[in-house]
Amino acid sequence: MPAASNLESWVTALNDAMNKMEINNNVRIAAFLAQVALESSQLRRLVEDLNYSAARLMQVWPKRFPTAEKAALYEHNPEKLANYVYANILGNGDEGSGDGWTYRGRGLIQVTGRGNYRSVGAGLDLPLETEPELLQQPPVAALSAAYFWKSRGLNELADKSRGNDDEAFTRISTIVNGGTTNLPERMAFWETAKKVLA
Repeated sequence: MPAASNLESWVTALNDAMNKMEINNNVRIAAFLAQVALESSQLRRLVEDLNYSAARLMQVWPKRFPTAEKAALYEHNPEKLANYVYANILGNGDEGSGDGWTYRGRGLIQVTGRGNYRSVGAGLDLPLETEPELLQQPPVAALSAAYFWKSRGLNELADKSRGNDDEAFTRISTIVNGGTTNLPERMAFWETAKKVLA
């Protein structure tokens, strides 16, 4: 992750988190770090960026923004957008509750939605629902990503890949991202991580 900064704190945070969540062999570590690298823009983005143009809103959420007129009401207004697109899902209240903005994606593999903040917080014994900003600190950001990884069975899936199975890595990417967005970039990070760890 050549673009990363503050590497000393990240190395400690990631090593501690990986040790706690049994991401403890080169195959698991390479796959995990590849996903983290992409999801966090190389450890530089810990909060979801919701500053979209109207055109981009129509691409990302075509059902919610079927027309340019509708999208224009939310373009370049991250708080309003979060409260709209995340209303009444993921354990959030309605648009007026402000939950969408309060519980927008945070961390290295972004935790999104009040329900997820609650469940990840319970799993880590951290008050993430009442202190969501904790996910913006390297130790908690790394630990929440490793917790997600382990809780979704990704250690075992990485083991099955034996470090060279593109299909298994693609399945990991789909679990992390909900699809195969940026798969070539994820695979490039994976190849680099495998070489570094060899």
